[in-house]
Amino acid sequence: MSSRRPRGFTLVEVLVALMIVAMGLAALMVAVSGAARTSGYLRDKTLAQWIALNRLTEVRLNTNKFGKNTDVGELDFASRRWHYDTRYFDTSIATMKRVVVRVYAGDAKTKGNALAESSTFLGSSLSVPGTTTTNWTLGSGQPGAATAAVAAGQTGTATGTATGAGVGGSSANPTNSANPATTTPTTTPATGSQ
Repeated sequence: MSSRRPRGFTLVEVLVALMIVAMGLAALMVAVSGAARTSGYLRDKTLAQWIALNRLTEVRLNTNKFGKNTDVGELDFASRRWHYDTRYFDTSIATMKRVVVRVYAGDAKTKGNALAESSTFLGSSLSVPGTTTTNWTLGSGQPGAATAAVAAGQTGTATGTATGAGVGGSSANPTNSANPATTTPTTTPATGSQ
């Protein structure tokens, strides 16, 4: 009877197994670092967009800097340093300008691409909110004729545009007042001069 010694792994088998494990771990590390890098970039882009929108609000509220063509600055936001570049561009309307804000990570000495860019319009051609004389509950058309048409109980405006509701959102068509969603508006031709 011959006794055999128990056999273990050879050195080549151990090295091949270690190479397979090392390649798998390297691929896993690349995937994890890519996900972390993407998450960090999205966080920075979101913060930069917030800064750009905040800066546009500051520009709209503080119109004494409107005469300058550019405005740069730095700020601390979310425990980081950022810098912005605000530019004013002429438009086809002489009293209106287009304002563009670009936000960069780091201080003003840091070079790189802008993480966020936002734009708005500013000028005296834009009215102050709440200063319109248009009554939006009456529909389109000439204000005086529309008011007269609603007061007379007609469902159309002076321009012949059909409206489904009168003042206060009530249905102007009495034939189907039970279900305002299916109200069929009728057009009444305007009388008199327009």
